[in-house]
Amino acid sequence: MKRRQFLTKSGMGMASMAVMSQIPHASYALGTTNIVKQPIGFQSYVLREAIGKDITKTLSEMVGFGYEHVEMCSPSGYKGPFEPLAKYSGTELKKIISDTGIQCHSSHFTFREMRTNLEERIDFANQLGLKHFVCSGGLDAPTLDEVKQKCDELNEMGRKIKAGGLVTGYHNHNVEFEHEFNGRPEYDILLEELDSDLVKMQFQTAVITLGYKAATYFEKYPGRFISAHLQDYSPSDTTKEIVLGQGITDWKEFFEASKKGGLEVVYVEMESNPGTLEGSVAYLKNL
Repeated sequence: MKRRQFLTKSGMGMASMAVMSQIPHASYALGTTNIVKQPIGFQSYVLREAIGKDITKTLSEMVGFGYEHVEMCSPSGYKGPFEPLAKYSGTELKKIISDTGIQCHSSHFTFREMRTNLEERIDFANQLGLKHFVCSGGLDAPTLDEVKQKCDELNEMGRKIKAGGLVTGYHNHNVEFEHEFNGRPEYDILLEELDSDLVKMQFQTAVITLGYKAATYFEKYPGRFISAHLQDYSPSDTTKEIVLGQGITDWKEFFEASKKGGLEVVYVEMESNPGTLEGSVAYLKNL
């Protein structure tokens, strides 16, 4: 499975996160105002090491920062640091998560596990109380015919997931924008080949570093997007992830366009710098 070109420094402990952000806790109580209408969550992959070791402690700290949602990663599909959670049923994991005061309506699943174990994964997702069943990537392919074949496959999976009461999403990485066919980003082809009634999109804003803006896609494809992963980058070094609002993304433009795009929830996710989590939620709540 290809998951971002990661800079794997995300094993950074929770203590480091507190040190790296100096924004007072009082600001977290102000609540979402004005532009940001969606609930604010974070992607669990950023804190995978901490979550695997002590999910209750980690999620409780995120609640203290002001996060309302967590997007999980399928423990049996991702394995690695998440594998200690695979011993729990969806029902058991739902209770562990909800007892911390945070909500979980979305999880990532690998294309591989969806291909081999879809019915069981749908059952797990329903036990967990999910609304969004997000494929974490896997549609990139060397040829256009292979891309279309994979899209057909995901459409059929989406049909089954929809019958199970869930909404299928597809999460992009940079590769779907770097890879082009006849001068067009592969991502544009995915939007044409995926059935909008069966597969929605989760937009990863990291592609701003390639010159692509989420707002452009929200405006062009109304209602196709259920959620987004938020990243921001230093103006002087676009490989460096920094607190939202301090970088190169125009977040006011993003959230204005998000209404047309259909976004229901946003997730902060900066793998290389977990210390951005605290300051980023504070920024969004005061935007």
